[in-house]
Amino acid sequence: MFSIYKKELQSFFYTPFAYALTALFMLLFSYMFGTSIAKLEETNVLRFSFPDVFYNVIIFFIFLIPIMTMRTFADERKFGTEVLLMTSPLSVLKIVLGKFFANVTVFLFMIAGSAVFPLVTKAHGTVVQSQLICAYIGFFSWGLMFITLGMLISTFTENAVIAAIIGELIMFAFLFLDDFARSAFMYQYPKLQKVLMAFAAQPRFAYFSQGFIRLSDLVFFGSATIVLLAWTYISIEKRRWKRG
Repeated sequence: MFSIYKKELQSFFYTPFAYALTALFMLLFSYMFGTSIAKLEETNVLRFSFPDVFYNVIIFFIFLIPIMTMRTFADERKFGTEVLLMTSPLSVLKIVLGKFFANVTVFLFMIAGSAVFPLVTKAHGTVVQSQLICAYIGFFSWGLMFITLGMLISTFTENAVIAAIIGELIMFAFLFLDDFARSAFMYQYPKLQKVLMAFAAQPRFAYFSQGFIRLSDLVFFGSATIVLLAWTYISIEKRRWKRG
C-alpha cells in the first residue's frame, strides 16, 4: 500500500498540481475570510466567522475536489497502467486505500494553510476555539466523504475531465439536497422528504460550524466515507476479474 501511496503523492507534489490546487483554495479562503470581516460592524475587533466562511468555502471547494480526484483511476485506464495495477501482487484494497490516503494527504496540505487565518485573527481580536476546532473537524469529515465520492466516479471512465464534470454535478446536487427536500414540491411527499433529509450533509455540517460535535454527524460522515470506499473497491475488483 505504501508504494501506491508514495507513487500518488509524487504525481501530486512532483508536479505543480497540488500546489496549484492549494493556491486556489487559499485564494478562495482569503476572499471568504475578507468578505466575512468586511461585514462586521465593529471594525476594531475581528471575529473569525466560521459559519459564513466555511459555508461559502464548501460551495466553492466543490470545484476543487473533483479536480483533485479525477485522475485517481481514470488516468490509469487512459495510459494503460491499469493493467500493471491489476496484475500486481497488491490487493485491490491496498490499491484503493493507498490512493485514498494520498488524496487525503493533499487535502490536509490544502487546508493546513488556512490555519494562518485564526492566528492573524487572534493577534488582532478574538477566536472562539471550540468553534474553530469543530469547524475544522466538520470540514475535514465533509472532505473525506467527497474525496471518496470523486474516487468512485473516477473508476467509471478513462476520461479525467468527464470524471471531474460528473463529480461536480453529483456533489452540487448532494450539497443542495436539503434545500430541495425543503421545497414546496417535496412537502407533498413527507416520507420521501424525510429520506432526503437523512442523506443531506449540509445541515449536519451546520452543527460543526457552530461549535457542536454530535456523534450522529460523525457516524454519518464516517459511514458515508466507508461505504463509498467499499463501492470503489467493488468497482475496481469487478474490472480486475473481467481482465482474468
